[in-house]
Amino acid sequence: MRPAEWKALDSVLSGEVILPGAPGYDLASRALNARFDDVRATAVVRCANPADVSEAVGFARRHGLAVATRGGAHCFGGRSSTDGLLVDVTQIRFVRLSDGVATVGGGTRLGEVYDTLLPRNEVIPAGSCPSVGIAGLTLGGGFGLIGRKHGLTSDNLLAAQIVLADGRAIECDEHHEPDLFWALRGAGPGNFGVVTELSFRTVPPPGATNFQLSWPFSQVEPLIEAWQAWAPAAPEELAASLLVKSAAEPGEPPSVGVAGIYLGGEPDALELIERLVSRAPADPAAFEVRHLPFSETTRYWGARAAREPVAGQPAGQELRGCRFIKSEFFRQALPPEAIRALLANFGMHRVAGETRELDFSPWGGAYNHLTPDATAFAHRDERFILKHAGEVAPGAGAAEREAAHAWTRRSWNTVHPWASGHVFPNFPDPDLADWPRAYYGGNLARLLGVKARYDPDGLFRFRQALPVT
Repeated sequence: MRPAEWKALDSVLSGEVILPGAPGYDLASRALNARFDDVRATAVVRCANPADVSEAVGFARRHGLAVATRGGAHCFGGRSSTDGLLVDVTQIRFVRLSDGVATVGGGTRLGEVYDTLLPRNEVIPAGSCPSVGIAGLTLGGGFGLIGRKHGLTSDNLLAAQIVLADGRAIECDEHHEPDLFWALRGAGPGNFGVVTELSFRTVPPPGATNFQLSWPFSQVEPLIEAWQAWAPAAPEELAASLLVKSAAEPGEPPSVGVAGIYLGGEPDALELIERLVSRAPADPAAFEVRHLPFSETTRYWGARAAREPVAGQPAGQELRGCRFIKSEFFRQALPPEAIRALLANFGMHRVAGETRELDFSPWGGAYNHLTPDATAFAHRDERFILKHAGEVAPGAGAAEREAAHAWTRRSWNTVHPWASGHVFPNFPDPDLADWPRAYYGGNLARLLGVKARYDPDGLFRFRQALPVT
């Protein structure tokens, strides 16, 4: 493409066009998952407003470029990386609150949403990582701190503004473009257009009892069995994940613990936690419990996931790593033989520089209150989700990357026979063979119809984008 064409696009934008070789291109093009660093955009259009998005989409359509969207760059599966045109909305950032409705720019980070809403005694159900983009989080479902009580982030979405493949900017909700609004709630990240604004129903922020328990790794097998009988069946005010982690140094023993929150007072939380402890083979080696206002709760969990910031780089860049992530939902407890196989693989062939994690998170509660076809998010009959994550440093060599990738595949395969076959859309997995059914279940046919109507030429295409049939 001729430089004059890029210059002409840049001249009509309030934002900017960033081309390969230009200062800032490498940072603008790369995602947080270094697994996809080899995917290089033809150009990055950093949009300052919805009009910029319309110009960028129109340019891509005229020149036959695929379009991918970036809001937070946290996508596990590389959906915000492309060799076409990368439409970056991270500058469209604002939070407004009026009459119990929070309106948020498409490039806003979750921490900014919390920082604006919580001083005004409002919040939306969402996660704990402050640098994650609110648009991607919402459009793929979104679960987190208070979701078992109040539902997915997408369940609390009231309206969205989106730029379509033909360049039009429209608003959709349950009464305007209802099929598109249905599809955005669970299958929306990048598939149908570029979302520039979202409006949410808010809830009063609850007080929360936060807790972390840890056991010696020798107790991990019976502890997984105990957690499976406890967390998914607990009251919806309780959200408690079980984490099994290995450090980058093979000589260090792995860790196992349970961490979560209870939306209520400390005495009731302790009574519920005792039900787990009584099932466990031994008392926890460490136990921390804190009752905090919800504003402090979000900071508590945000700091737990944080790393040292990188000077001069945008928020979230400190989280960069080369990650291989697979996950699946479960409707039944894993039997003892599956747990043993999972743990045997967890400890096998550990190498320096590679970390491993098994993350069991409970489902149920308000996540399952809706029917599978109420929105595009189909996963309404599940008990828990298990995420397998292998990670090496961004600069790791091919052998180290493949070893982490191989461990993640083996780990997933050990328990796949007991899974439901469904995969959380916010945990996209480039390795999945039948990914449309895994992500969207019985909603796939309707979603393909929405795709055909709003993006008939497949302008919005990326790894595992919905196809045009």
